[in-house]
Amino acid sequence: MATPWQRSLGHLESLFIDHACFRLLYSNTYRISPNMYRASQPSPSHIAQAARNGVRSVLNLRGGRDCASYILEAEACRAHGIELVDFPVNSRDMPKKETLLKARELFKTMQYPALMHCKSGADRAGFMSTLFLFVHEGQPLPEAMKQLSWKYGHFKQAKTGILDYFFDLYAAYNEKRPTAFWDWVERVYDPVEAKASFRSREWADTVVDRVLGRE
Repeated sequence: MATPWQRSLGHLESLFIDHACFRLLYSNTYRISPNMYRASQPSPSHIAQAARNGVRSVLNLRGGRDCASYILEAEACRAHGIELVDFPVNSRDMPKKETLLKARELFKTMQYPALMHCKSGADRAGFMSTLFLFVHEGQPLPEAMKQLSWKYGHFKQAKTGILDYFFDLYAAYNEKRPTAFWDWVERVYDPVEAKASFRSREWADTVVDRVLGRE
């Protein structure tokens, strides 16, 4: 976006194609611990506010993309001296083992305070917030899983509920055979088998996919 015209088009794309017009009204931003915020896709003004709040890194759960929202985000992070970390997470699939293990290392090395976000701040942000609070900050799993709730716009009954189901599977296994979470991930967890046993509800899928247009 080298010219003023290109920048204007970029802002319009972000507003109406990537639905930033809704996020200007409600950014779904919450501070979940002294070290972490969660939010929807931040605009440049949201990143400026994050910088004023002391945020040192932004964890982008949508991954790097060739679109205006990402370009504007990257520019704003550079302008405010914030590290931008692209870490794509899927909202409708069981997390891969390598994604989980990379997240563990990322939580150990990233600069804090940090802000994590997806598009709407509901599903992927909820999953990673739960994981962060549980494995990095030591919060009990039932408490950490409150990050996956209606409060943030998350529908457990839809395909996005597969993220809740991942933690439910561990909790059920751990109740019968007490096992450390990372041992379960590395030795027991089978993403393919887990996905095959998950079922969503049609009405919830309609709301999430067709009405809300979630990624």
